[in-house]
Amino acid sequence: MAKGYWVSVYRTISDPDRLTAYNELARTAVQAGGGRTLSRDGRVVAHESGTTQRVVLVEFDSFEQAVATYESVAYQEALGALSDSVERDFRIVEGID
Repeated sequence: MAKGYWVSVYRTISDPDRLTAYNELARTAVQAGGGRTLSRDGRVVAHESGTTQRVVLVEFDSFEQAVATYESVAYQEALGALSDSVERDFRIVEGID
């Protein structure tokens, strides 16, 4: 079964306090969904109009698990805390089996 990944690239962060509140709630939701954070706030080299603001990579045992965690009540609560305090590109992608 192919793994699932959350890939989140932050273009702007206008309210760091809201991001902190989101991080606490999201961490709990991700762990409950079986996710593992592989990268967050590490070094980045951006190419082709990329951004280095903040990049987060989370791995799940399956694509379905990644989608279900995003749709969970706990993660939706985290998104509510984040609100419009960031602009980001968030994707759920299926890994290669």
